[in-house]
Amino acid sequence: MAGEPQDDCLFCKVVSGTIPATIVRETATTVAFRDINPQAPTHVLVIPKAHYQDAAALAAGAPELAADVLRETRVVAEEEKLESYRIVFNTGAGAGQTVWHAHAHVLGGRGLHWPPG
Repeated sequence: MAGEPQDDCLFCKVVSGTIPATIVRETATTVAFRDINPQAPTHVLVIPKAHYQDAAALAAGAPELAADVLRETRVVAEEEKLESYRIVFNTGAGAGQTVWHAHAHVLGGRGLHWPPG
C-alpha cells in the first residue's frame, strides 16, 4: 500500500535503520544520504520516509510530501556548498530507476552537461 513501509525495499530499510547509509540530513518526513555509486563529486539522494514507488506516485498520492523532498534538495545543496546543481527523479526502468522508492538525486561539484546520459 502506498505510504506504508515495504519489507523488500532497500530505501525503506535505510529509513528504518536496518541498512546503514551515510546520512547527511534527516527531517520528520525525509532522509538524505550519500549515493553508494556517485555520478558526481556530490551525489546525495533525498527520499521520503513514506514509501511511494516513484516520483509520479509520490506527486499524485502525497503532493505535500513531494514538496518536502524538493525543499530538502535545496537545503542539501546549500549545506554541500553547491553553487549549481542538478535534481533528477528517475521514474521507471527505462529512465534508469533501479530502486522502487521515490527519490531525488542531488548532483553537483562538476560541470553537468546537457543532454544528460
